[in-house]
Amino acid sequence: MRAGALHLTMSPRSADASLFRWVYDEIRTAIIDGRLKAGTRLPSSRSLARQHRVSRGIVVAAFEQLAAEGYIECVVGSGSFVRRATRGPTLAARPVRPTQRLAGSQMLLSKRGQCLAQQPYPKLRSNQRAEAFHLDHPALDLFPLQTWSRIAARRLRRARPELLVHGDGLGFPPLRDAIASRVAATRGVRCSAEQIVITSGTQQSLDLMARLLLDRGDPVWIEDPAYPGASALFRAVGAEVIGIPVDGEGLHWAGGRSSRRVGRMVYVTPGCQFPLGITMSLPRRRALLDWAHREKAWIFEDDYDGAFCFSGRPLAALQSLDPAGNVIYSNSFNKLLFPGLRLAFLVLPPRLAGAAAAARSIVERFPSVPFQATLCDFIAEGHFSQHVRRMREVYATRLETLVRSAERSIGAAPPARRLAGGRVAAGRHR
Repeated sequence: MRAGALHLTMSPRSADASLFRWVYDEIRTAIIDGRLKAGTRLPSSRSLARQHRVSRGIVVAAFEQLAAEGYIECVVGSGSFVRRATRGPTLAARPVRPTQRLAGSQMLLSKRGQCLAQQPYPKLRSNQRAEAFHLDHPALDLFPLQTWSRIAARRLRRARPELLVHGDGLGFPPLRDAIASRVAATRGVRCSAEQIVITSGTQQSLDLMARLLLDRGDPVWIEDPAYPGASALFRAVGAEVIGIPVDGEGLHWAGGRSSRRVGRMVYVTPGCQFPLGITMSLPRRRALLDWAHREKAWIFEDDYDGAFCFSGRPLAALQSLDPAGNVIYSNSFNKLLFPGLRLAFLVLPPRLAGAAAAARSIVERFPSVPFQATLCDFIAEGHFSQHVRRMREVYATRLETLVRSAERSIGAAPPARRLAGGRVAAGRHR
């Protein structure tokens, strides 16, 4: 038996809500909350319109929408009623405690999902009261924003169809050409544009390579100490992370031979070890490459700070010494330009390029093109090189000021504690 009709009380209408949305939301919320029980007869459209001073057409439209969504049923000659199948939980239901929520989420996750949930991105903290020592901010006030904005506006103003349709899965081809030329000239990296994959940052680059090359339980050698974002990602995909000590020449890879398992992959920052700032020596680089070739292991070279060397010329990238194709070279524009750019790249050995293209077609088919096109022009017109040169001078001056100030305050640091190559371990921008 159906309950009788009722006088429906509704909350005041907000300034940004239309009359239709107000009537519809109030009735729908009352049903979901359980204030309107299943079988309840709603007021007639005329009485409801008169009660709340709206037109009858608005109430009829709201009833029709609610009926279409299954909240009410309209019976000719009898009126409109709350459907019996729509009764749901009330707002007064007992809240779920955090511990219950966590336990429930763990039950829902796959084993890989549980690994991901247990490895949140480690936030690199610094002294928040010391503006000069924030780890994850370049000198944004010195970025040529007007030049960048002019190039971006020009690109959009003269946009061709290739900027508006699906892009290449590996990245904007002209940008990959520009990157191939630049890394060959500045880092000695030997590659073609077909070996380059554009990503959003080093974390995405690591994730792509981990998906392609690592199975659960595979051992990954990583510098100790190391960039924590890399170790977190490898653990998140189920790899066994094995720390390898770092000494004055960089990764002491020979120490890894005493471990029980040979690394399937090695993660290194040979240009400027994070966080110690050490440059891996040439003998150590050659030995690591020979070992990787013998063991058929992959080397992930994170050249995050390769553009900055404040005394002498930096060693070329590790990839430039690799004839066997075991090195995966990674770099990012997010640190060199600005973190919000979200553009980085991988240089893959030729034998991995096809697999990477297929993987990208599944996990991220078409990266956004307009920022890539702007960056391409920024590089091609010489603005990128000019900005890097300027930043190298600025950061060198700031480093020298810091060292002198520290020496005046606490005395000269022992030679063994100074950073190799005049480098400073900069903050990471992933």
